[in-house]
Amino acid sequence: MRCLMPGQPYTTLSLHPMKSPRQLTSLILLMLAPIAALRAEASLPAIRKEPPASQDERMAWFREAKYGLFIHWGLYAIPAGTWNGKRIPGLGEWIMNRAHIPAKDYEKLAAQFNPVKFDADAWVRLAKEAGMKYVVITSKHHDGFALYDSAVSRYDVVDATPFGRDIIRELAGACARHGLRFGLYYSQAQDWHDPDGAGNTWDFGPDDRKDFDKYLRAKAEPQVKELLTRYGPICLVWFDTPRMMNVGDRAQRFADIVRSLQPWCLIDGRLGTEGDYVSTGDNVIPDEKLPKDWETPATLNHTWGFKSYDHDWKSPSQVLFNLVDIVSKGGNYLLNVGPTAEGVIPPESRNVLRVVGEWLQTNGEAVYGAQASPFGEEYGVFSDTLKGREGKPLFLINLNWRYTVKP
Repeated sequence: MRCLMPGQPYTTLSLHPMKSPRQLTSLILLMLAPIAALRAEASLPAIRKEPPASQDERMAWFREAKYGLFIHWGLYAIPAGTWNGKRIPGLGEWIMNRAHIPAKDYEKLAAQFNPVKFDADAWVRLAKEAGMKYVVITSKHHDGFALYDSAVSRYDVVDATPFGRDIIRELAGACARHGLRFGLYYSQAQDWHDPDGAGNTWDFGPDDRKDFDKYLRAKAEPQVKELLTRYGPICLVWFDTPRMMNVGDRAQRFADIVRSLQPWCLIDGRLGTEGDYVSTGDNVIPDEKLPKDWETPATLNHTWGFKSYDHDWKSPSQVLFNLVDIVSKGGNYLLNVGPTAEGVIPPESRNVLRVVGEWLQTNGEAVYGAQASPFGEEYGVFSDTLKGREGKPLFLINLNWRYTVKP
């Protein structure tokens, strides 16, 4: 049988008449895979090349959205917090670092990564039911493994795993189909798989002895260019942990890449140079409103990447208060889920998100596009006697009510 895909040479498949039904099914799926990829690519809207007229115009969607879904997913979902039978303290996605797993051992997880239950449309539908307006996923986390088909490194989901599907492409297509904006997390500085990337001192020695700019120019910068040219409009790039990024023009080079390829794309506050908005600390909500655009990245339990034994989930009421508290102070709430190695968002996460979404169906007017409180006294007061970290007065939060306003 001969099949011709657009832009591809002829491929000849010889179908033996004695093939089993299972073998025939496998061959048919192989033939359909390029069609599915082309369909996903065709569904992506065009990238806007003309720059916005002002920073306010660039920020307009962010100020309207208020609530987004963060997704931390990668090879770390396989050990799920446990290595060699031992529970590793700390965040699930940091297991390679916390357990000092050699890169050669950790990369073997790629051969096990086969998330057969992954459904991009189901994930995006969940975000939409939850009332979220944008989705941000880890295209490459600190472990160096990419969730898309990179030409720069074969250490990615298409080349190194039995799954062989471009997860970023499928999610970008699903967001386009369901009307949500799509953003990408990218670890620009830390890369524990690359000998010159920051962070892996147990394999590759101290960071200050590495050729860090070699890593940036050979892997990180080209991969950011790939992400900004292949997957349609990217609403924001969520950079992280800017180790050694304040030297020379390192951070500015990334900012220039984003601005030149997608001038409407936002840059978060963790690149190493000033971004379009402030990223607070993880799970940190300011005591009072901030004068700039800002966002709180937050977990539903105590980890970003999946850990099989972390069941301390926030309640819907906690999430709802956090959302309204953040909006009343002028910020956005980027709430995380950590899917399993099979590609399933934990049911506890799904249940919380749907309850919050039901509340937003009735009360969303007080959230979407709302501005910060004109008052401030309702947030609480600083104690006259109690001291917090660094000897500063402790803030006594008031949980009774919050104000949001519209013109």
